[in-house]
Amino acid sequence: MKLNLEDIPRVKNISKDDFIKHYFKPQKPVVIEQFIEDWPAYSKWSLDYMKEVAGDKTVPLYDDRPVDYKDGFNEAHATMKMSEYVDLLKREPTKYRIFLWNILKEVPQLQKDYSYPDFGLRLMKGLPMLFFGGKDSYTFMHYDIDLANIFHFHFEGKKQCILFDQDQNDYLYKVPHSLITREDIDFNDPDFEKWPALKKAKGWVCELNHGEVLYMPEGYWHYMRYITPGFSMSLRAIARNPKNLGKAIYNVFIMRSIDNVMRRIKGQKWIDWKNEKAISNTHRFN
Repeated sequence: MKLNLEDIPRVKNISKDDFIKHYFKPQKPVVIEQFIEDWPAYSKWSLDYMKEVAGDKTVPLYDDRPVDYKDGFNEAHATMKMSEYVDLLKREPTKYRIFLWNILKEVPQLQKDYSYPDFGLRLMKGLPMLFFGGKDSYTFMHYDIDLANIFHFHFEGKKQCILFDQDQNDYLYKVPHSLITREDIDFNDPDFEKWPALKKAKGWVCELNHGEVLYMPEGYWHYMRYITPGFSMSLRAIARNPKNLGKAIYNVFIMRSIDNVMRRIKGQKWIDWKNEKAISNTHRFN
């Protein structure tokens, strides 16, 4: 048995008005296949190019180990020179990923390779983030703390993306006081005996290829798996829905603070309690 996933609609290209009408207003995802072919990045950006322009940079690396109470928020698990990391990606599968790497700050010359597209939303120009991963590495199912509208531009190779909207929370084993589901769920091949509520969840799926753009609406859960080594850039626009904006403010200023305080006071017991609550809360409603 597989997850109940619908293919994300695909368009070759799209006008601002059509994007707003058909995808932003109804808050539906879409893959745009040929939107950035005029960017220098479309022909230039590859793992080899990143090694060339950023090889001497030390990059933060993350793997798929479970959250530990001692970990700070988004604290890296290891570091490596970009040149070594690209060599590793090309040599063998690795769990190490680069996550939320700000190219404006780290390699300013890369800004010349892309422009900010006009989708009818105001993009946050200080926050273009890069994400890298090796074959079969993946991110836990999560949603972003600010519930932003996200435009995810993929480069080199293939990437699988599974999305759920916030209406599916009751079925996803959401961990309280956090932005993730249970980390031991394999969304690529879930165990429905262990996680029966997932049978009721309805989501979306796509495979992203080089140069394609995925629009993820506000607060969408996303699980990303690198089918081959590659990388992506995300641009974001602030949540417009007042409810989502309120949630974003709560997450940034209150939820994160509560979680950090409880980690300090209770240590691993807090993490274990949250993981147990993810199961009991989900099974209570299903």
